[in-house]
Amino acid sequence: MEGLFLGLGRLAGLLGVLLSVVAVVLRLTGRYHIGSFGAGVVLQAGMAAILVGCFFLLCVVTSRRH
Repeated sequence: MEGLFLGLGRLAGLLGVLLSVVAVVLRLTGRYHIGSFGAGVVLQAGMAAILVGCFFLLCVVTSRRH
């Protein structure tokens, strides 16, 4: 279970960082929409994915303390 959470945390965090970077770069180049989604929505999705990744990694850290 610990290995699964560690992998999910890393994957979610990486996906979140990638989504955030894409949203910021496209927004700075003057594009307000990415496909049918607004740049702000993509940025929020990236932040949410980072948060989920942090939660999984926190579960791993707290399980190792016992």
